[in-house]
Amino acid sequence: MEEITLQVERCEDSGWLVATWDAPEGGGIATQGRDLRELQEQVQDAVRCYFDPGSAPRRVRLHFVSDPVLIEA
Repeated sequence: MEEITLQVERCEDSGWLVATWDAPEGGGIATQGRDLRELQEQVQDAVRCYFDPGSAPRRVRLHFVSDPVLIEA
């Protein structure tokens, strides 16, 4: 597999970022982080755990369902 794209949304209840990917054959990945840095770390870990060694995608993209707000004024 060359690439996967995880959908990222902010959980309204907790405020955390939640990333999900549905595998074509069923199952998939779901993880979360308090901020973008933590989410990226969690996604990397989840991808390593989900795929067998040597079969992980070369690229992992994050698609934000809505534009993230980095600073609220």
